Amino acid sequence: MAGERKEGQSWLAPINLAVTLLWSKINQPMMLAMSYVLSTLWFCKEQLLKWWIDYCQGKFKGKRNLSISSEVALLSYSSREWKGETLQAKQMRKAYEALFQRHHVKFIQQVRGDNYCAIRAVLFQVFRKGLSFPSWMKEKDLVKIPERLLFSHGCNWIQQFSFGPERYAGPSVSVKLRRSLEALKSQWSEIIGAKDREEREMMCSILFSDEDKEYKLYEAVKFLLLYLVMEAHDNMMNGQTVPSFFSVLFARDTSLDPLSFMINHLNPVGDTGGLEQIEMFLLGYALEVKIRVFRLYKIDTDEFLTYYPEEYPREWHQVSLVTEDDRHYNIPMFHEK
Repeated sequence: MAGERKEGQSWLAPINLAVTLLWSKINQPMMLAMSYVLSTLWFCKEQLLKWWIDYCQGKFKGKRNLSISSEVALLSYSSREWKGETLQAKQMRKAYEALFQRHHVKFIQQVRGDNYCAIRAVLFQVFRKGLSFPSWMKEKDLVKIPERLLFSHGCNWIQQFSFGPERYAGPSVSVKLRRSLEALKSQWSEIIGAKDREEREMMCSILFSDEDKEYKLYEAVKFLLLYLVMEAHDNMMNGQTVPSFFSVLFARDTSLDPLSFMINHLNPVGDTGGLEQIEMFLLGYALEVKIRVFRLYKIDTDEFLTYYPEEYPREWHQVSLVTEDDRHYNIPMFHEK
């Protein structure tokens, strides 16, 4: 028995020696190759992330609504969208050329052209930049505002608030608003907590491809606009100073008070209409960002470049939009690919 074991060991010895010699020959080249592969992956991580995002978007294209497209070259987009030699086509191509030459916009992201378009385009950029909650939101428990207005302040008319195409929520409005505000707060907090820009972009790509989730965000923003209008109206009635655009808002026959503002201007958003110019001032004020808008149909006028609101603290961050008609907005991109 001992002889058989000794014979087996002697037979294995040359094999062990061969394996050891082979490993000593390939060990260093393999380590170098692995280091090269890992270094290459590290330096190409942004391109690989973009590929993965594009792959995910393509994979879910049939299941999800991609509301923010991948960026495309600005001038290619212009020539594709504005063919022909009509006066309008020539003017639009000229405006896009000015955007390219004078303002260094190289690419553009198309935003889904529904009636949430303006809110979507602004909120997407706020999230992608990882901007913090506006200062006034940090001071309030957002999710409790609907119940407080309904039950403590007697604002029963809020039950007429419309959720996009759903035109009447009735007694369940406070529950629906609470869920929308909870979604906004949690999604915003998660994105702020992302470890870097690449992770934020991945999170935004997923979030703004999920119709149910993103619509809750927009309805929450709509309600916060209403809340600020109510607050400003009360302050004006008490003789306090408010931003100047509120005076314009309440001067309209269709928005003399918060109720008429909600019925005539806010409820249609997401359903039959989008934000008007005065509501763009309100949106920038609510999110504490200066919204820079390139209004292409105003080429060769002082209104080609407009800010909403016009007056803002220096510390506010900036987001940029492009519009051809003050109704549909896209996102300009200033970086090189």
